[in-house]
Amino acid sequence: MSDKPESLLLRYLRRIDEKVDRLTDEVRYLKLRVSAVEEAMVRVMSRMDSLEDRFHRILGRICIADDPASL
Repeated sequence: MSDKPESLLLRYLRRIDEKVDRLTDEVRYLKLRVSAVEEAMVRVMSRMDSLEDRFHRILGRICIADDPASL
């Protein structure tokens, strides 16, 4: 009789182990995806910063051109 409960217990432990392995793999995959998204966001923010700088330079030139005293 002791074989059956042990076998049942081992079966449950193996299922739990398989589920933990799957969760570990999924978390690893999600970490990779989040890292990729973070890297993409850094590139986008850098691009936005450079566009903002260019925009401010253009605005500065327009303001100088619109000023009649500068002619």
